[in-house]
Amino acid sequence: MIDRMNEAVVRAILEAIPQEITVIDHNDEVIGWNKHEKRLFHRPVTSMGVNFRDCHPRESLHKVEAIVSEMREGKRDKARFWIDLPVGPQKEVHKILIEFFALRDPEGRYLGCLECAQDVEEIRKLEGQQRLLA
Repeated sequence: MIDRMNEAVVRAILEAIPQEITVIDHNDEVIGWNKHEKRLFHRPVTSMGVNFRDCHPRESLHKVEAIVSEMREGKRDKARFWIDLPVGPQKEVHKILIEFFALRDPEGRYLGCLECAQDVEEIRKLEGQQRLLA
């Protein structure tokens, strides 16, 4: 339940989660994102209210359109893929996990889509266990 969370807490949660997110509404318009200054995939402020088709690279747009269409039709609730992307000042190649999630109301009606991207390079290097903080 999020009923007792005020706007400041919700904003803090969105900034604290390890993924960068972008949210589009049922009209395919970008309505928000987090981690504005530290994103892997920068979103200029002018992206707000823009159709997602105008924010994605042409080479992957047909795939994103298919995912969103299937979510709208109720044929899909999520999609996951990963890419290699140069990051940081040294442009080291990192594995980036990208996931799309359908946003639905309690009756299952499509509200939009949540796109999450996360640099998982450090996660891929985990070995053994670390059960408590060192």
